Amino acid sequence: MASITTNNITLSQTWGASFGDYKLDGKGVDFQDIMIALSERRATAVEGEVSPLATRITNRNSTLEDLGNVLADLTKLQAQFDSESKGTDRKGYLQQTSKDILIGVFGTLDWSDRHMTKYEVEEWLQKVKSKIDALNNAAQKDMTRLESLVDRRDEAFSTASSLMSEISDTRSNLIRNL
Repeated sequence: MASITTNNITLSQTWGASFGDYKLDGKGVDFQDIMIALSERRATAVEGEVSPLATRITNRNSTLEDLGNVLADLTKLQAQFDSESKGTDRKGYLQQTSKDILIGVFGTLDWSDRHMTKYEVEEWLQKVKSKIDALNNAAQKDMTRLESLVDRRDEAFSTASSLMSEISDTRSNLIRNL
């Protein structure tokens, strides 16, 4: 049995744990302090997962915006070809910024100059649309994960807040009853 002396009043703990029985960062603490610390650490850990995920989403959105611009450029280029155009006719050219984006997303490009054939334009339109679809699918998964992490973080902070409130109420009641 442990006892605590406060203002010449001795409180006895008969449930088997004293303040010195639990250690947190090398200090003796009570059970409530441990529970609060665990809730805070859980919230911090979840917050640590949110930041990289948010960065990944931001980067993906930037890539999607760039690919949207490339898609518009390719669509304009496709409009330069007549419906009777042969697939080997070279008409327009891809803007350098669009070419740079394609190199950044797909790696090296397989045409030597910027003038493109109708078939090349159609092929790149499909590649860009497929990449946009893939990025959108990944974005949906990441947004679901982000929502889950935010819910977990909110739950952890709510738990810590509730614990602190309950402990405060309990301590107030104990002091009032003394």
